[in-house]
Amino acid sequence: MTTEMISLKLEDSFLNNIDTIVKKEGYQSRTEFIRNALREKVEASKLKEAMMEISKLKGASKKETSDEELERIREKAFEEIDKRIR
Repeated sequence: MTTEMISLKLEDSFLNNIDTIVKKEGYQSRTEFIRNALREKVEASKLKEAMMEISKLKGASKKETSDEELERIREKAFEEIDKRIR
């Protein structure tokens, strides 16, 4: 995997907050923390998109569904979402 360097400017107070978290949570560096934060944001965005897709399907079926069947469907849907975001 290739990586590309980027640069960004942060206010001192914000950078101090980052440094505190880096030390407190045991990150090796600011870079590791920022990289992890960006990954989490990307995953959250993908999850939000998947949830929007699921919400469009709500009520699409006219068939009566039992609570047990709904639970199985939910589990399957979240398994699929999990596969997509990994």
